[in-house]
Amino acid sequence: MKTMKEIGEKKVVETIINMFEQMPGNPIPFGDDISAVELGNGKLAYLKCDMLVNRTDVPPGMNLTQVGKKAVVSVVSDFASKGVQPIALLSSLGIPSNFKENDVKKIIQGFNLGAREYGAYVIGGDTNESSDLIIDCIGFGLGNSNIFVSRYGAKSGNLLAVTGFFGETAAGLKMVKERYQATSSIKKRLLDAIYEPKARLNEGLALANTKALTSSMDSSDGLAASLFELSERSGVGFLLEKIPISKYAIKFAEINDLDPISLAFYGGEEYELVFTFDSKNLSQVQKALNENLIIIGKATSEKSIEFKTDYEKKKILPLGWEHFK
Repeated sequence: MKTMKEIGEKKVVETIINMFEQMPGNPIPFGDDISAVELGNGKLAYLKCDMLVNRTDVPPGMNLTQVGKKAVVSVVSDFASKGVQPIALLSSLGIPSNFKENDVKKIIQGFNLGAREYGAYVIGGDTNESSDLIIDCIGFGLGNSNIFVSRYGAKSGNLLAVTGFFGETAAGLKMVKERYQATSSIKKRLLDAIYEPKARLNEGLALANTKALTSSMDSSDGLAASLFELSERSGVGFLLEKIPISKYAIKFAEINDLDPISLAFYGGEEYELVFTFDSKNLSQVQKALNENLIIIGKATSEKSIEFKTDYEKKKILPLGWEHFK
């Protein structure tokens, strides 16, 4: 029998989902960013859990307060992609026995700061002893069923857009893990990207209010991985006419003789929103996001994912962050 390393996280998740009995009337199918329970009268309780493990999710140099905030951001980002306001958080905290009391205080300080930044409150949780620091964060929100934006609705011809530029976290991780170089101004920007991530909650709520989106998800596993996920769920392909690369990632790539396109597509830990909408609703979406709307291409009937250069089309590879691999 194959090991987790051989099959990867996606196959593990698929196996788990196939073993569950589907809840009758489940309003959101397995495989979306968050889950929900029908409350009646068109209301849903929205739920999401996300686990942070020190060994795999915490970059070198991140302090414990930042770790606590990051655990919140990863959950809030999923709510943002669905246009739902989280109102309460729970956390299960696995603490190594060699941690000091002040270490725990710093984590909880970050957790509380993150919750309040996004309009939520921490209402409870659990603690246990563990061999590595583990934070499992659970988010809860309420909303109308008609605001939810799934991964399943993209149509051929829809515009494809994102809320920000990519490549900074991939560059920042190369800098702190692999000793790549950067100027002082670029270094600060890249360190902020990995140590102080932000969820696009305001943007997600504004987009949902337009009721114009046909699909949406967050980009925490990388831009390429998000495009392939939307493609698979919606049954479309994508042709990109613009690659949303951060100018800081471009400068970093120039200094270190790296490919900036790879930094933009194949990183991870970026919490931008990736979404589609009908072009007839462009003015509504522009009004909701202003300068944070970056249109990068269109959905296509062919299920390939490519980007245009001046001379040709190039395929985007199905790569990105995946646990176990």
